[in-house]
Amino acid sequence: MSDNHHEEAHTGPIKTPSQVLWASLFSLILPVFIIIGLVYYVNSGAKPAAGAVNVEKSIAERIQKVGVVEIRDANRPLKAGEEVYKAQCAACHAVGAAGAPKLGDAAAWGARIKTGYDALLTSALKGKGAMGAQGGGDYVDTEIGRAVAYMANASGGKFAEPQAPAAAK
Repeated sequence: MSDNHHEEAHTGPIKTPSQVLWASLFSLILPVFIIIGLVYYVNSGAKPAAGAVNVEKSIAERIQKVGVVEIRDANRPLKAGEEVYKAQCAACHAVGAAGAPKLGDAAAWGARIKTGYDALLTSALKGKGAMGAQGGGDYVDTEIGRAVAYMANASGGKFAEPQAPAAAK
C-alpha cells in the first residue's frame, strides 16, 4: 500500500489527453488573446475625442514656445506725449476710471507732481494701484515718459518732455 501511495505522489495533475489539450490551450493560446486585448485597450486612448477636428493644431498649441520675438523699427521717430496719451492713457485718465487722476485735474495731480518726474515715470512703467505696467508695450520708455510729462504738465506740472536717448557711437 505504501508503494501505491508513493507512486501517486509523483504523478502530475494531467492524467488524460483531453487534459493535455486544455492545458496547452490555456497556457499558450489564452495569453496571446490577452495580449491582443491589452494592445487594443492601450491604443484606444490615442484616438482623438469626438469634436476634436484639428488634432495637429491642438498639439501645436500645447507644445508652442512660451516666448515670442517681435521685431520693431528701432529707428522710427518717437511719438509725442499727447499722441501716446491718446492711444494708451486716455482710456482711464480721460474719465478717471479706477481712481486714475483725470487729465487737467490740478488737485488730483498736485501731490503726484510733487513726487517728481522720475517717481511718476517709475509708477507708469512698473504700474501702481489699479494701473498695470505701461513699459514694454507698443511704446518705448521714452514715449511713456513723454505721455507722463504731457499729463502732468496739463495738470499744473512743469516737466520738460524727455528727448530720445543719444545714439550709441
